[in-house]
Amino acid sequence: MTLAASQKPATGRRKQSVARVRLMPGTGTITVNERSYEEYFPRETLRLAIRAPLLLTHHLGKVNVLASVDGGGLSGQAGAIRLGIARALLALDPTLRTTLRGAGLLTRDPREKERKKYGQKGARKRFQWTKR
Repeated sequence: MTLAASQKPATGRRKQSVARVRLMPGTGTITVNERSYEEYFPRETLRLAIRAPLLLTHHLGKVNVLASVDGGGLSGQAGAIRLGIARALLALDPTLRTTLRGAGLLTRDPREKERKKYGQKGARKRFQWTKR
């Protein structure tokens, strides 16, 4: 398999975050919004989540990742980038589908914030009930 720059950016979404990810042959640098991902994501768990598709497919030192992400918080952004990287790897090499699918990296997490209901304090919490 020869690595070529992905022509179209792969899109990843999680909660309210949207990430556009490009993979290019290189030394393994990961750039998020024109900053290194170590600088952008302070928690190691988020960095590990971003590296997961690359570690699983043994592409960690072989491709450079260029991601632009907006919306949501850091956890949602990390999840969006992870899905974008997995989809971009799939575009480069379709034989990786079973590996990525088995690890659950190609499934978009459908959980969203539940809306607040009228007559209640929040989505589920009610106002306090007093008997007297």
